[in-house]
Amino acid sequence: MASRRDINGGFGPQYDHQTTPPGVPGRTFSKANSLHVEISSDTLESTSFQHRLQRSKTERLRHETIFTADAAQILDNKIPIDQKFKLLHRVTTVKDDGTVEFEVQGDIESQSINVESEEIFSNVHDEHLDTSDFQYIRPMQIVILIVGTRGDVQPFIPIGKRLQDYGHRVRLATHPNFKEFVLMAGLEFYPLGGDPKQLAACTYLTSFSLMYGLSFDMVRNKGFLPSGPSEILIQRNQMKEIIYSLLPACKDPDMDSGIPFEADAIIANRTAYGHTHVAEGLKLPLHIFFTMPWTPTSEFPHPLSRVKQQAGYRLSYQIVDSLIWLGLRDIVNDFRKKKLKIRPVTYLSGSQSSESDVPHVYLWSPYLVPKPKDWGPKIDVVGYCFFDLASNFEPPESLVKWLEAGDKPIYIGFGSLPVQEPEKMTQIIIQALETTKQRGIINEGWGGLGKSAEQKDFIYLLDDCPHDWLLPKCKAVVHHGGAGTTAAGLKAACPTTVVPFFGDQPFWGERVHARGVGPPPIPVDEFSLPRLVNAINYMLDPKVKQQAVELGKALENEDGVEGAVRAFFRQLSSRKIEPEPEPQKSSLLFIRRCFGCS
Repeated sequence: MASRRDINGGFGPQYDHQTTPPGVPGRTFSKANSLHVEISSDTLESTSFQHRLQRSKTERLRHETIFTADAAQILDNKIPIDQKFKLLHRVTTVKDDGTVEFEVQGDIESQSINVESEEIFSNVHDEHLDTSDFQYIRPMQIVILIVGTRGDVQPFIPIGKRLQDYGHRVRLATHPNFKEFVLMAGLEFYPLGGDPKQLAACTYLTSFSLMYGLSFDMVRNKGFLPSGPSEILIQRNQMKEIIYSLLPACKDPDMDSGIPFEADAIIANRTAYGHTHVAEGLKLPLHIFFTMPWTPTSEFPHPLSRVKQQAGYRLSYQIVDSLIWLGLRDIVNDFRKKKLKIRPVTYLSGSQSSESDVPHVYLWSPYLVPKPKDWGPKIDVVGYCFFDLASNFEPPESLVKWLEAGDKPIYIGFGSLPVQEPEKMTQIIIQALETTKQRGIINEGWGGLGKSAEQKDFIYLLDDCPHDWLLPKCKAVVHHGGAGTTAAGLKAACPTTVVPFFGDQPFWGERVHARGVGPPPIPVDEFSLPRLVNAINYMLDPKVKQQAVELGKALENEDGVEGAVRAFFRQLSSRKIEPEPEPQKSSLLFIRRCFGCS
C-alpha cells in the first residue's frame, strides 16, 4: 500500500501504481457496422457543413492510420476548419455505439506531435488544505450544473450537502425530472433544459451520440439510421435547451421562492457543454467534476474512443473533443453571441483550449483507476461519492421474504438504458441462472427487462430499489457498466460482469476485469447464453470473490465527497479568494449570501 497523497493531495490510502495495470490491455471491438462520414463535393460553408453519416453495408470495419503529419494538422489551430474536418473524416470511423475508432502508425511518438506537455507529475504532492483553513474562504453561492440521468445527478447530492456544511449556499441545477430528488435532499433546485427520459427513449446510438455531443453536424441530415432524422432533431433541440438554460441557472432568482441568486463559483459535469462559456461570460471560477476521464493521458485512451496502440492514447482525447466541437459549435457560438454577449469561437479546438487551465475533479476511486502520472496538480482523483438511500428505504415485504428464502442472488439490470430485445435478453438471463443453479433478481429498468418472464421461484422481478440497500445482499452483479452502478457493486464487494451498451461503459468493464473482480466485459450485441454462463461461473470463483471483498473494504473506508470538496477549496484557495469584506451599513448582503447554508 502507498499513500494516496502520492496522487491526490493526502485524502487517504491507495494501491501502488504497480498493483493496478496502468493501461487497458487487450481492448475488444464490437463487430457492429461502422459509420462513415461523407463530405459533399460542394464548397463547405463557414458555419455549417453539408455532410452525412452513412451506415456501412458490410460488416467490414475501416481502419485508417494516423501518421505524425495527420496528428499535427488535427492539433494545429492555423489549419482551416474544413481541412481538419476532411482529415477527421479520413482517419476516423464513428461506430454504431457512438464511439470513435482510429489507428496510429506503430512508431509514432506522442512528443512528435503538438499535444500538451508530457511532463510527469508522479512526484507532485498537492498542497493539503486543512479543515481549519476553510473559514478563510468566504461564504459563497455555488451553482452545480449537471446534465444526465439520475446516476449522473446522485453523486452531487452529497457534495452539495457537504459544501452547505462548510457554510456555503448551494444550488443544484439539473433536469426537472429530478426536482423532488434534489429538494428532498435539502439543496436548492433550478431546472435545466432537456429530458433524460426523452434522450434515452431514442435508439441507443442516437441517444449516446447526442447526449455526449458527438458530431451533431455529422448526423443532421438523413442517412444516419432508418429512424434517425426525426430523433436527431429532437436530440439537437434538447441540447440547445440545455445550453441556453445554463445562464439563468447561474444568476436568476429561485423560481419558487423568488429569492435572488448570483453564483460566485460554478461546478459542472462535462456533459453540460456550455459551462466553460458561461464561466467565461460571467467571469466566474469553474471546476469540472466528472465520472469518466476527459484529460489527455498516455496511460489509457479516451473512453469514447477505440484505439489499440498506446501511442494514440493522448491523441484520442483531442480527436473526440474535435468531433464534439464540430457538432456543437453553431449552437455554442449562437449562445455566446446572443446570450453571453462575447465573441464566438471560430477555431476547431476552441472547446478544448478553454478547458486547458480548468481544475478537474474525477469522481472514481484511485483503488480502481489510479491518477495517471502525467496528470498535473490541477487534476484530482478523489474517490466515489456515495449518497445514502438505504437508511430511508422501506423494501417490499415480498422482496424481503424472497431474499430470506434462499442463497444470496445475482443482481442483473441495465438501469435507464433502452434494451433492444428485452424478451430475448430475459430468456438468456433466466436460462443462464437455471444452468448455473443460481437465484437472480432482474431489474426491469426503463428497458422493460423481465416483463415477459414466467413466474419462477429462483427469479424475482424488481421495479426499483436503492443499490446501497440491495447489492450488499447479492453475491454478484451483472449490469451495463455505468459509473455509479459499477461503484455501488464494487463497494458491496460483488464480483461484477459489465455488459456495455456504449460510451464509457466498455472502459469501466475493462477496468473491473483488470482489477481481477470480474470477467472480460460482454458487449451487448454479443450477449448470449454461453457468454453469460461463463461470466457467472467466473464470478463464483472464490479467488474473484476474495478480490472483490478486499476492494470493497478499501472503498468502504474512502470518502470521495470530502476529497471532492477539499480539492474544490484547494483550487479556489490557489486563486487567492479573499475573505468577504465586513458590511458597512447592513448585514443583508451577508444574510443573502448565506441563504440556504443551514
